[in-house]
Amino acid sequence: MKQHHAAAVLAITSLLLARPLFAQDVAADKDGNARRNQQRLSFQSNRPWSPRVNLNADVAMVYGIDPSMPARLDSWRQHGYLVQVMTGVAWGSYQDYLDGNFDGQRHWDEAQQFKNGQLRLHGDMARITPYISPKAAYGHFLSSRVQQALDAGAGAIYLEEPEYWAATGWSDNFKREWKSYYGEYWQAPDSSPDAQYRASKLKYYLYRRTLGQIFDSVKQYGRAHDATIPCYVATHSLINYAHWDIVSPESSLIDVGADGYIAQVWTGTARALNVYEGRLKERTFSTAFLEYGAMQNLVRASGRRVWYLNDPVEDNPRHTWKDYRTNWESTLTASLLNSEVWRFEIMPWPDRIFNGKHPADSSAAGQAPQTNPDKVGIPQPYATELQAVISALGDMKQANVRWEVSGTRNVGVLVSDTMMFERAAPHPSDANLGSFFGLALPLLQRGLPVEPVQIESATAPGFLARYKLLLLTYEGQKPPTPQFHIALAKWVRAGGALVVVDNDDDPYNAVREWWNTSSNFYATPRQHLFAALGIPKDASGMFKVGSGVVVSARLSPAASTYQQDGDAAIRKLARQAAAAVHLQWNETNALVLRRGPYIVAAGLDESIPGAKPRVLHGHFIDLFHADLPILTTVTLAPNSRFLLVDLDAPPASSTPTVIAAACRVREEHASAGKFNFLADGIADTNAVVRIRTQRNPTRVLVAGKPLSREDYDRNGDTLRIRFPNSAESVPVEVDFTR
Repeated sequence: MKQHHAAAVLAITSLLLARPLFAQDVAADKDGNARRNQQRLSFQSNRPWSPRVNLNADVAMVYGIDPSMPARLDSWRQHGYLVQVMTGVAWGSYQDYLDGNFDGQRHWDEAQQFKNGQLRLHGDMARITPYISPKAAYGHFLSSRVQQALDAGAGAIYLEEPEYWAATGWSDNFKREWKSYYGEYWQAPDSSPDAQYRASKLKYYLYRRTLGQIFDSVKQYGRAHDATIPCYVATHSLINYAHWDIVSPESSLIDVGADGYIAQVWTGTARALNVYEGRLKERTFSTAFLEYGAMQNLVRASGRRVWYLNDPVEDNPRHTWKDYRTNWESTLTASLLNSEVWRFEIMPWPDRIFNGKHPADSSAAGQAPQTNPDKVGIPQPYATELQAVISALGDMKQANVRWEVSGTRNVGVLVSDTMMFERAAPHPSDANLGSFFGLALPLLQRGLPVEPVQIESATAPGFLARYKLLLLTYEGQKPPTPQFHIALAKWVRAGGALVVVDNDDDPYNAVREWWNTSSNFYATPRQHLFAALGIPKDASGMFKVGSGVVVSARLSPAASTYQQDGDAAIRKLARQAAAAVHLQWNETNALVLRRGPYIVAAGLDESIPGAKPRVLHGHFIDLFHADLPILTTVTLAPNSRFLLVDLDAPPASSTPTVIAAACRVREEHASAGKFNFLADGIADTNAVVRIRTQRNPTRVLVAGKPLSREDYDRNGDTLRIRFPNSAESVPVEVDFTR
């Protein structure tokens, strides 16, 4: 995840650490801590542990490989975290490589370069930190850096953001790589759609090669040390990379050795503007839902791991705390509605969250925002809410997961990594990525939990079987192989409903690719698909294909986003296809998912006109409120977000138990007349704990001292207690004896 603030480099005089042979994993087993061993919760930090970042998580991903890295690793290890290392791939403090100190050769000709000769530079370190156009030597250099992390005791490696900007491609190294890869001389990427497409394919390949080199070196290191060391990639979603005009190898990394991904989705990516019903605006929740869905879909075929990132702030430091909190709740809710994932990176850069300062809520109702608002530290209610939610995130692996309110399910929009190949001159696809959002938003805004479906995975056995209705366009993307069409045609014949929305105007239809070379003579890849389906090559309308159906419309999805009724046209096509295969069509203005005792809910904006908000009735703890209040009704108004604990869900035990906590709770123990546990959290924040119990306490003690009666209260079958958080564990005792 991008951070535009250079971290202070920690000075250390001398530190030599012998590498423990993955003792962290052994310790986790011996402790019997199942959650910790599953590595459900992680975070990344470029600084050592401190009481203000004493997070309730399993894994500390120490960021950056420099002389301070071993000491930083050790500081987190000493405080009980599994320690792993994350480092940038496309950029970093890699001057040794650029200046020739690694192999005796200068490598500044590998900096990504624009047409005007300027280098593509990264963030606040821009004067010294270019994005890299990697040759093979760069992969060897990063492998040597990663080995330093392994020698220091890192139990896993995370390679962050392999990114090649679409508007670059003029560096000397890129020109050499073009000649080697294509067997022809370099062409300016902006000279034709074909040149741009080929440039992007090459960029994609170069970072896949680089990461493959690192994966191989880590596996080799593991074999030499008789250990399994996983390698993961921390990456934005395909949706965001395409939207931001970046090329990255995405789905192909599984094939060259990636053990999984961190889905870097957060406010900064999800608030990117898109167009719906002719309106350009932020749609943070909807965009995040689709971004997380794309990453979930990416690993479904392989069974690899994925963590969902959430960021309580974001890289842009100019927003208010209220803005950060509202958008974090939206992205977090969106992540939890993607039900198959239960591992989370709870935050990046905890120091900037708990020690950083941002404008307070800048204006009262009806007043203009202040021009130069005062900056303050994180509000106490937000710090408490964050810790309550983090505790719940560690409990999201639940057996009982089901939709309680949604529109028609098993619906997807087909997407390919090639969506990143059409984003720059001379003919970039729609600036607001309308070719994708034009198909997805008309369904999602009406409550259909639509999934981005990875075309590159479609040939895996059974991958498409979960879907009943799929939407496809080749506007803005292309099928990488003809085998996809064979798999898709087989799915349709088995009873699937396919909606193809494409007016064939995309100039990239004419690039030199498999559908128009060798023995193929198709003007567009869509024509090849229709041949595989056995329908006329320029068919329009509805066609029966085996037990399934194809609905073809000669429309531009991107153009539809700029029309007030463009979404209705897309929904009409989807309903028509669904009806033809007897798939019931349902729309709703809310999404509600149960994950065990947790209820995840969102009220949808720009949804069904005139529909009344959905109302939930019961007894719920509101985890998005610092006081952990109990609600009996929850109204899902437009743009509302909720993470609730359902108190009416069957309790696991009749004995007292903690059911919500804005702190870390360990070693719960109920005995005759007493309930005890240990608690720790972020220093200088407030802990709030709700305990399920049918008895009134006579007193509550924290660190051996009785709480004031004002600091605890009963509500129904729960007891709420409040006390200051401490980075050191403190005993809490609830005494029920008379």
